[in-house]
Amino acid sequence: MSLSPLPSRAEALALMEAWTQSDSLRKHMLSVECAMRAYARQYGEDEARWGITGLLHDFDYERFPNAAQAADAEHPSEGVRHLRSLGYPEDVCEAILGHALFTGVPRVTRMAKALFAVDELCGLVTAAALVRPSRSVLDLEAPSVRKKMKDKAFARGVSREDVVNGAADLGVELDTHIAFVIEAMRGSASTLGLAGVSTA
Repeated sequence: MSLSPLPSRAEALALMEAWTQSDSLRKHMLSVECAMRAYARQYGEDEARWGITGLLHDFDYERFPNAAQAADAEHPSEGVRHLRSLGYPEDVCEAILGHALFTGVPRVTRMAKALFAVDELCGLVTAAALVRPSRSVLDLEAPSVRKKMKDKAFARGVSREDVVNGAADLGVELDTHIAFVIEAMRGSASTLGLAGVSTA
């Protein structure tokens, strides 16, 4: 089965930025893109395709926040309807739907499993980096993130259960998964605002 053609990253980025004003939410999507691209390389998959899936997974969150967690309305369903109208491939749309448990859309592909596995973790890594004296992901290590996971008051919006279950479903040991995502985010630390405080 041939995969549908993919819009360019520039088009996807422009769409994400047009729909998202929050700098922190934009950086979250960029961090998920980094992690998705890294896993695509690891698995020998289509890096551009996985990256765009990460880049757009929350692009409709500001417009359609879905506090009620409706299965077929608001985020991510409204965003996916828009992506489909633009001709985005179905595997990308399905993965984006599947990253929200309340949609009930099963995560069948490895790309969908990876998106779910890295989404909440990227948020946790970002939060853990920003409370370091350096405010940097460059000197953050996996044990520090594991320690923060145990603190229920820290980054309380991040689902620990999703982080643990996501790694298991992807078939990756949790500490290895955390270290992998940290390393992926280090590669774009400046773009993500996680390169740290200036020592100049």
